[in-house]
Amino acid sequence: MRRGFLYLVAIMDWFSRYVLAWDLSNSLETAFGLAALDRALERGAPGIFNTDQGSQFTSEEFTARLEAAQVRISAWTAGAG
Repeated sequence: MRRGFLYLVAIMDWFSRYVLAWDLSNSLETAFGLAALDRALERGAPGIFNTDQGSQFTSEEFTARLEAAQVRISAWTAGAG
């Protein structure tokens, strides 16, 4: 890109290193992460979900989606790490 940034969210299985879902965005809004999360959850729900502490991943909407799928959120993601 000549100007600006593109942001990548990739949701992968840590054990197999298989990418379950990914998305690109030119902003750090929560919506693009949620779109990837929804696609990943269609494949099944993991026991635990780990991310960095970016605002899009710690937002109430993102964490509520994980909790609704009965996925534990890692302590690192939740801010206790």
